[in-house]
This record gives sequence, structure tokens and C-alpha cells, in this order.
Amino acid sequence: MAALTKWIVLLRGVNVGGNNILKMQPFRTWLSDAGFERVSTYIQSGNVVLEARETEAAIIEADVANLIEAHAGFRPQVMALSLAAFDIAIAENPYQVGEADGKSVHFYFLAKPAPEADIAALTALKSNSERFTLTDKVFYLYAPDGVGRSKLAAKVERHIPTPMTGRNLRSVMKIRALAQPD
Repeated sequence: MAALTKWIVLLRGVNVGGNNILKMQPFRTWLSDAGFERVSTYIQSGNVVLEARETEAAIIEADVANLIEAHAGFRPQVMALSLAAFDIAIAENPYQVGEADGKSVHFYFLAKPAPEADIAALTALKSNSERFTLTDKVFYLYAPDGVGRSKLAAKVERHIPTPMTGRNLRSVMKIRALAQPD
């Protein structure tokens, strides 16, 4: 029997503005019924920790998207990261802030590297207080004045042409805590 891999599964665009409603309790049940193990969720915006025998992120993503489509009638963007990949993203965060400031740092997890990202346009959009770093896996944004006020945050996807989903540092750390070994 193959060992289980722990996955962080991030959904994009669920339960936002009354659209793509996905209740977490039935969703956890669907995942468990499909063979995923130790399924848990964090808040209603589509953050899942689960274990699976599958070792390929693309297969996890397709399986989760198919389940949601079959049961809820819509197909969200799904991003699956192994726990090891999630830990690397946390370790590589260049903006170390205190826990109280966890909403000023945002991780935009990228589906694939984006060498064609328009860094000049991103730089032109950032405020004097903002900083950003783009890696092959994550676009990190430090927005101390708030992401809601950030022109850069509002337009980041226009200038990094790859699917992505964002979480603030506070959420990233809560998801990581959920993934702690039993």
C-alpha cells in the first residue's frame, strides 16, 4: 500500500459575492467519500488539508475540481501543493512581519512559472510602501497600507499571465497549522 501524501488544496473564487457557493461540511464529505483521508478545511474560502495516495498535483487538482463540478455545479480553479512545497513557499517569504501584521503580506500561489510577467508594469503600480517578489511558484506582496487599497494587488493578474490564487500570511499560517502531524 502506497504511503499517504499530505496536500494543501486551495480553491479560487468560491463563496465570494454570493457566487460559486460551496458549503464546507458537504465538501469535506464528498472528498472523504472519494477516498481522500484526514480532510479538514479552514474558513469558507476554499482551503483544504487532506491526505491522498496520489503523488501528482495535477491529478489531485482534477479530482477535486471534478467533485465540485459534479456536486455543486461549477468548476473552480484548484491548486494543490504538497505540504513540502507549501513549507518552501513559507520559508522563502521575503517579508517577515509579526503575527499582528499577517494581513499585510500576501502569497499569490502560481500554477506555473511566469517568465513573461511584466515586472515594469507591476513596479509602476506599487505604492511607495509596497514591496513585491516574484518566484517561479509564488508572487509575494507586502502591502502595509492594506491590500484593499493596493492598485498593485487589484491588477497583479493582468501582469502575471498564469492562473493564481492569493492568501494572506495569517491564512497561510492557519492552513499550515491545520496540516500539523497528528
